[in-house]
Amino acid sequence: MVRTGRAILMAAVVAILVSAAATLGADQTWTGTISDSSCGHSHKSAIEHAGQKLTDADCTRACVKGGGKYVFVSGNKVYEIANQDFAGLDANAGGSVRLTGEATGNTLRISALKAAARPGS
Repeated sequence: MVRTGRAILMAAVVAILVSAAATLGADQTWTGTISDSSCGHSHKSAIEHAGQKLTDADCTRACVKGGGKYVFVSGNKVYEIANQDFAGLDANAGGSVRLTGEATGNTLRISALKAAARPGS
């Protein structure tokens, strides 16, 4: 009887581990903002570039053009974007997006990106 109990317990543990491993590396979806590595959460400190007041979108583009990288901000977390050449990053710079991709630590590899629906629309 003890052997049967251990076998059931081991089978359950293996099933849990296999299930958890299957979800690692799988695509997930988040909603957040495309920003830049210089400004991250807030463009408040970078609103003025060369004496011009910029929108979040223009600020993001200016920072990336100046050597920064695109990042994805979701909640209080800033994720690096592995595939900086992904189509749609520039078009959605500074804007809210729905991003699908694979997370590895603090880095995302994007597989899909579209503008997030605005509330009430």
